[in-house]
Amino acid sequence: MTSLRRLLGVLVAGCLLALGPTPAPATATSAATSTAKPTVVLVHGAFADASGFHDMIALLQRAGFQVIAPANPLRDVAGDAEYISSVLKTIPGPIILAGHSYGGIVITNAARGHDNVKALVYLGAFAPDQGESALQLAGRFPGSKLGEALLPRHYPLPDGTMNGVDGYITADKFREVFAADLPAAKTRQMAATQRPGSVTGLSGGSGAPAWKTIPSWYLIPTRDNVIPPAAQRFMAERAGSKVREVNSSHVVMTSHPAAATAVVLSAYAATR
Repeated sequence: MTSLRRLLGVLVAGCLLALGPTPAPATATSAATSTAKPTVVLVHGAFADASGFHDMIALLQRAGFQVIAPANPLRDVAGDAEYISSVLKTIPGPIILAGHSYGGIVITNAARGHDNVKALVYLGAFAPDQGESALQLAGRFPGSKLGEALLPRHYPLPDGTMNGVDGYITADKFREVFAADLPAAKTRQMAATQRPGSVTGLSGGSGAPAWKTIPSWYLIPTRDNVIPPAAQRFMAERAGSKVREVNSSHVVMTSHPAAATAVVLSAYAATR
């Protein structure tokens, strides 16, 4: 608890220094408008769930942000984005939308049409252009160990056929591929409880990218064995994102929650 408070203090102090002194509001109405914080929406990717954001959520809540980390269906790009978009529709006021891994593809599509989404934050995530898929981008540069670690499992579709295919990361490779800088006991639990990514979702093409019209921030984990750092640098540069790097595995929001939170605070400072 003490370390969490200390991290929060450092993050908030840094954000306030970057912002400089706040002028006195002219009216009570303008004061309410200027001090209102956005809701931060955190979207997880495949092989994980929203629990990976727990420490990050604690930091953001202590800084006064409302936070929602909905369950990403992990079925297909269009459907997953439509679901997250439906969540966004229920949120009044400004939104900072952040995604991890495949969640980056989802936020890239879900943000379209929502004028109150002020910033996109990519945390070790995919930031695709139109037509690109997660598997395509992960294989565009060398270094991903995901493909060799995937275990396919078939599941029934609504028509009764067994043509659905989920991809799991095998338990023996989960830590190396997904979360090498977390304790082995924790990664064993994560492997056992992982939510698989459907092959349809991981191979499905993205729609028109929201990062072309919404400013973006990108945190690149330099020890990522799922999305090669070179691929992330390519996507971040193409999107015009403000970039930070950290010595982290793929699950940067879990192993480095302070760094991930700092990027959200930077997005807030630049767009408030």
